[in-house]
Amino acid sequence: MKYAITGHKGLIGTFLKQRLDKEKHKCVLQIDQREGFNVNDLLFKEYEINEQIDVFFHFAAQCKINEAIANPVLPHKNNVDGILAVLEFCRKHKIPKIVVASSSRVLSPERNAYVASKIYVEELTKAYAECYGIEYIIVRPSTVYGPLFDETSRLVNNWLTAAFKSEKLVLYGNKGKTLDFTYIDDFVDGIMLALEKKWNTEYSISGESEVRLIELADYIMTSVPLCKSVLEVTNKPEKAQPQKVSVDISAMKKIKYKPKVTIHQGIDKMIDWYIKNPDAWRNYEDKGAKYYG
Repeated sequence: MKYAITGHKGLIGTFLKQRLDKEKHKCVLQIDQREGFNVNDLLFKEYEINEQIDVFFHFAAQCKINEAIANPVLPHKNNVDGILAVLEFCRKHKIPKIVVASSSRVLSPERNAYVASKIYVEELTKAYAECYGIEYIIVRPSTVYGPLFDETSRLVNNWLTAAFKSEKLVLYGNKGKTLDFTYIDDFVDGIMLALEKKWNTEYSISGESEVRLIELADYIMTSVPLCKSVLEVTNKPEKAQPQKVSVDISAMKKIKYKPKVTIHQGIDKMIDWYIKNPDAWRNYEDKGAKYYG
């Protein structure tokens, strides 16, 4: 398979590209803002493509809800404009298939600029399938985490960094708040499995690891060596964000998907990785959400 990919320097993109390359698929085009290329440029610049691309993997996005609420231009500029640029590129270059990252939050009742942008991503993808025959797989991630030099301010990375530095862990929301976590290897397994199954469909992918965040924080603080951190719970209502997240992965189970890594196993893997890569937490800054593509 010959493929194009956006966001290949992010968490999902990094591990997905490693898997694709390991399985001897050929990357024809890769676009990531960390390398000076913006996804939106696909709409305005000519890219010389000498080989036919079979599948386009689009994983560049603005991905933090709180930042989207603070600045709703971000998800529109990056997610809405980004999917248009990618789909137009596929149409013009006759790329027959696309795999698009949406979000499990589109299934929640809460509405904010980020969720709205992901709903648009899904609907425009379906429109291009209906009008131009571009087949699609839409994947809906749920709080993916894993070992990487993080630049997108993910919760697990923030808390592990704080624990290694013996700084306080901050929980926004209340003590009952939950998230459904997915270890990166399980998520990539889900994508690769979906590629072999039915197209023109949506798949929600999680590790079936719903956990109260207060319990996760306690596990991190007791598992990180020499940690002297404490947890601070803000108890402030979070605007337009769910306080309980549990993702239905029945569609994935029908195609024999089964997550292998529990949340505690995943945290243990990340702690081991942080110990071996201390610069990942020593030099880490909580930069908030950024668009990478």
